[in-house]
Amino acid sequence: MSARIGVITFPGTLDDVDASRAVRYAGAEAVSLWHRDTDLQGVDAVVVPGGFSYGDYLRAGAIAARSPVMGPVVDAARRGLPVLGICNGFQILCEAGLLPGALVRNTGLRFICREIRLRVEADTAWTSAFEVGSAITVPLKSGEGRYVADAETLDRLEGEGQVVFRYTEPAPNGALRDIAGVCSTDGRVVGLMPHPEHAIDPLTGPSADGLGLFSSVLTRLTAAA
Repeated sequence: MSARIGVITFPGTLDDVDASRAVRYAGAEAVSLWHRDTDLQGVDAVVVPGGFSYGDYLRAGAIAARSPVMGPVVDAARRGLPVLGICNGFQILCEAGLLPGALVRNTGLRFICREIRLRVEADTAWTSAFEVGSAITVPLKSGEGRYVADAETLDRLEGEGQVVFRYTEPAPNGALRDIAGVCSTDGRVVGLMPHPEHAIDPLTGPSADGLGLFSSVLTRLTAAA
């Protein structure tokens, strides 16, 4: 039986098709979820993709975090459902309280679009295909990607192994401690600013490194079945 992974679309989402394609590349079934849905259709995991949900009004991700579909996502995540937030999805998971910290405007207030190298720093439901300490190359494209949190939170994330991805160079967006992605305490909810769904095939991306996130969760779900 193939795992079923839900991919949410909000008004303004633009990377849902790529995320669904990455799910299929990994060997799972992609299930489309709409922002007004209150039923997750029994999916085994959820991807909250990138884009500009609700036009990024108020703060990026702030309105989407309060949309109908996020109620059951938050409840299911707290019961152990794996959830991946990419770029705007990362912002949404922080706004929904599933991940600590926040994403604010990049240093210099410039939108950044380039390839970037990330160091994998934690073994989670979405990174088990990688060796901790290895590096991957994926695209970064965001204007509000600077990860911030207070010093106590940052120390706790470092101490408890919740920093999942770190830029291998000084963060071009000014993210504190060069943090590119973090996870929940149980390692099932992961958020990152760069885009692994755009790096699943060398024909269309800078590498196929991003596919590892999607194959990781599929392996975890298959092992648990």
